[in-house]
Amino acid sequence: MDKGAMLDRLGLTGEDRLTLAKVLDRAEQASGRNIPAATDFLSPQQRAQALDLLRLAGISETAYVCQGGYEGAERQIFQFLPDWLEPENAESPIRCLRAAYREEDKLTHRDLLGSLMGMGIVREKVGDLLVGPGSADLLVLEGVGDYLLQNWSSAGRAKLHVSAIQPENLHIPAVRRKEVRDTVSSLRLDTVAASGFRMARGKAAGLIESGRVQLNWRECVKPDKLLSPGDVVSARGFGKFQLSEVGGLTRKGRVSIVLQVYV
Repeated sequence: MDKGAMLDRLGLTGEDRLTLAKVLDRAEQASGRNIPAATDFLSPQQRAQALDLLRLAGISETAYVCQGGYEGAERQIFQFLPDWLEPENAESPIRCLRAAYREEDKLTHRDLLGSLMGMGIVREKVGDLLVGPGSADLLVLEGVGDYLLQNWSSAGRAKLHVSAIQPENLHIPAVRRKEVRDTVSSLRLDTVAASGFRMARGKAAGLIESGRVQLNWRECVKPDKLLSPGDVVSARGFGKFQLSEVGGLTRKGRVSIVLQVYV
């Protein structure tokens, strides 16, 4: 099956199609030229699509590694490796930077990302942006890192001091989640989504059928899809939660569940 046919089979269009075509290009570069080749940073949804595409193309999971600069990174790259290179010996193309500023400037994720975009840095070259009081750590591809070290000096009116840091020195904010315990009539996607997003089941079903809900970062338009522990559900404009536990039946025949709702 050729590249176009594989992209068609996965229903990829527009920007996603271009992004995923580049993933296959990098895989072919690593195998054809026998050198490491890395993609740009991918969102969780794009990464899920890429995994589907690579499986369809028959590319083994041993041919690449996914990395985002630290464990649990949301935005990650695929680094494809030639046969002679083991993953532990491959040099990562990701660089870690710290942009320090006065704590009273209270810069936000939007402020910093807007400053980067204003410099002509495209989003795909930047991974996670970890904002804290007085500094922000960011993961970028190596060429972008050199440019930012020399040229990124401000975000709005705030002055920045940018330096390179080691991955082990990243300031990684704690993930904020709220545990929600509930009972549901079944483990259908619309039923559990109604609990996680605090809405009526009918509204949840409408969101799902309209294509606004993702199950494990893949669009799911089937309200009756059954969930399992560990599944992650997200909806544009409504947030994200994970079904962390499924318990037994209550006296009324309902299913006990525990959700981790991201806040």
